Amino acid sequence: MKHDALIVPPGKKVRLKDFDPAYTGNFHNKNEAREKLETDSGRLAKYQDVLYAQDTYALLIIFQALDAAGKDGTIKHVMSGINPQGTQVFSFKQPSAEELDHDYLWRYHKAAPERGRIGIFNRSYYEELLVVRVHPEFLNMEKLPPKTVKKDIWEQRFKQINDFERYLVGNGVELLKFFLNVSREEQRRRFLARLDIPEKNWKFSLSDVKERAHWDDYHKAFEEVFNHTSTKWAPWYVIPADHKWFTHAAVADIIISKLKSLNLKYPSVSKERLQELQIDRELLESES
Repeated sequence: MKHDALIVPPGKKVRLKDFDPAYTGNFHNKNEAREKLETDSGRLAKYQDVLYAQDTYALLIIFQALDAAGKDGTIKHVMSGINPQGTQVFSFKQPSAEELDHDYLWRYHKAAPERGRIGIFNRSYYEELLVVRVHPEFLNMEKLPPKTVKKDIWEQRFKQINDFERYLVGNGVELLKFFLNVSREEQRRRFLARLDIPEKNWKFSLSDVKERAHWDDYHKAFEEVFNHTSTKWAPWYVIPADHKWFTHAAVADIIISKLKSLNLKYPSVSKERLQELQIDRELLESES
């Protein structure tokens, strides 16, 4: 699968309207995509095993989206075949009192994956450039010194996040950033499904509908995020989300490509250790 149509080129300005939420690539139908996802699930499990054994790199996967775009389902379907011992998923909600007493990146840095593991952020520090920008009154909760709350606060945060991600990558934490791009009409249909299907009623929240009123504001905020924080070391991928089967296949393919690019290898064993293993084998075989 080619990723050129999905990536936000670093240093270039993009508009979300240029990305088709219904795009399905070269797949002719959902069965083809599901077959590829099944194959890729096995490949992903193998790469994860080597990542864990090598214990050199970590992979942080960030999911951002508007409501009902399918973040939870994508995480579930793409990561279903990997070892849960090597994976960490964090779903960040409204910050706690303790978290508000720290800088806005503190709780995210604390949750970054250790070497050998895959970390998944279901929403992330980018909420500080999305929700907080659309609802600037939330800044009042962050107890910031007055001198820091100026017109250039968003530009400062773009720079801070770029520096933070460069720091992570420079220390072996590779990043993948996915925006699941759902259309307004498809979001409406999914909200209605949550109302019509009893088993999905629990997913529905009145706040979801209220946020639809800010659709254009959120799209503008996302465009600003892409144009300022899609970098060579951590580019953004805009994943079409109107067809869930394509979303899952595309995300899995990109994750595998990233892991493959790291040239992961199982740790080599020294001659001394090989000799010790041979002695251990002889002891075990002598027991029979």
